[in-house]
Amino acid sequence: MTDDHELQPPPITFPGRGPETAYRTAHDLLSRRAPREALEVLEPALEQEPRNTGLRSLRAWAYLLRAQLAKAEAELAALVEERPDDDWARHALGRSLERQARLSEALPHLRLAAAMSGDPEHELAVLRVERRLAETGQTSYDDLT
Repeated sequence: MTDDHELQPPPITFPGRGPETAYRTAHDLLSRRAPREALEVLEPALEQEPRNTGLRSLRAWAYLLRAQLAKAEAELAALVEERPDDDWARHALGRSLERQARLSEALPHLRLAAAMSGDPEHELAVLRVERRLAETGQTSYDDLT
C-alpha cells in the first residue's frame, strides 16, 4: 500500500520544438536549479543554432550551477568577446574566475559589470573580491596592465 500523503512530482515534458521552446524550458529548469536537465534541452537546440547567444548564455548558467567552471569560463569569455556590453555575461565570467580563485582576473570583469548595470549584487561582488585580494596581498589584474 502506498502512502497517500506522499506527493510525486509531475514528469518533466518538453512540448514543441525549436530554440524558442528550448530557451523557455531551459530557463525554467535553471530557475528550479536543474542544470543537468537544462543541458539536455539546450544541447540539441545548440546543434541547430550554435551561435544563438541566448541558448549559449543559458548553457553557461547551467555550467556555473554544476560547478563546471572551465566550461562556463570558455562559454562566457566567448560571449563577452562577441558582446562586451553584456553585463550578465561579464558578471558571470567574473564569478566563474572568482570561484576558481583567480581573483585578479575576475575583478576587472566584475567592476565593468557593476558599472554597466548598477546592480547592488554586482557591486557587492566587486567589494568581496577587492577585500579578498587585499587580505591575500595580491595585486589586481588592472594594476598589472
